[in-house]
Amino acid sequence: MFSITLVLIPIILALIFDFTNGFQDTANAVATSVATQALSPRMAVILAAVFNFLGALSGTAVAITIGTSLVSPDLVTPIVIIAALSAAIFWNTFTWYLGIPSSASHALIGGIVGGVIAGYGVTQVKWLGFVKIFAGLIISPVVGFLVGGIFMAVFFWLFKNHSPLKTNNKFRKLQVLSACMVAFAHGSNDAQKSMGIITMVLFGAGIITVFEVPLWVKVACASAMALGTAQGGWRIIKTVGSKIFKIEPINGFASDFTSSIVIYSATLLGAPVSTTHIVSSSIVGAGTVKRAKGVRWQVAIQIIAAWVITIPSSAFVAIAMFEIISKLF
Repeated sequence: MFSITLVLIPIILALIFDFTNGFQDTANAVATSVATQALSPRMAVILAAVFNFLGALSGTAVAITIGTSLVSPDLVTPIVIIAALSAAIFWNTFTWYLGIPSSASHALIGGIVGGVIAGYGVTQVKWLGFVKIFAGLIISPVVGFLVGGIFMAVFFWLFKNHSPLKTNNKFRKLQVLSACMVAFAHGSNDAQKSMGIITMVLFGAGIITVFEVPLWVKVACASAMALGTAQGGWRIIKTVGSKIFKIEPINGFASDFTSSIVIYSATLLGAPVSTTHIVSSSIVGAGTVKRAKGVRWQVAIQIIAAWVITIPSSAFVAIAMFEIISKLF
């Protein structure tokens, strides 16, 4: 059994991670609708917060994947989780400060792997589970890119003889719906990651005997993410909404609609994916179909570079944090 302090600290950190995830990923749900003025920044963030909360309560399949696929829950100690979450929070905050749309999912996965390696050694990581999760993180943005391009091509074909002004006005209204869809999908996938962490801690401490997410954990994680979302994330919104591609309502809707479908499909499959990856790749896909030269590929490459280094960087930070924390407790 662990002390109350060692149980409470990782739970609090998990909720802080959810909070940072909320302000880091707010841009994913609202950047295109803000960029096209379909929604005011204030209203966009409010809608994102509400639908993030609702999405977070929609299931637990991703939570179970996070809690059981990387390491056996009965082997996890609070110190490992504290190290993992500290690393993920650090990376979320660092990339947010720089305005880089990094992946909170990658940061958490890297943090868990680093914490487990520091606590138990390389052999205790479920590498098959890691590969499956990593494959989903890699495949999903490719799907987002392709589907975003397909939707954009279909919309161009359907509205090729329509007035561009009237077409964009129609899609500007539809962007309100698509922003809500992305926010719901984001909450359904990302908030469950913290639910899995907290449940892992409760299970390891013997507080629960079956790996099931308690209702209070669902509500707490949903609330933390909604509060984080309500804080905005304007640095990221600027990058996603304007620096990748000059977004118009028609391609903004195409990318948002694509993102919501891909993310929520992954949620139903219990696959943790990166909302940041999928939204950004959907924007690039839609932008490429409209005008490939209009995509700012240098910015896209910088975002991809951040994705690549996130898992190893978070893992190394987690290993360092474990060494520090283990000496304090």
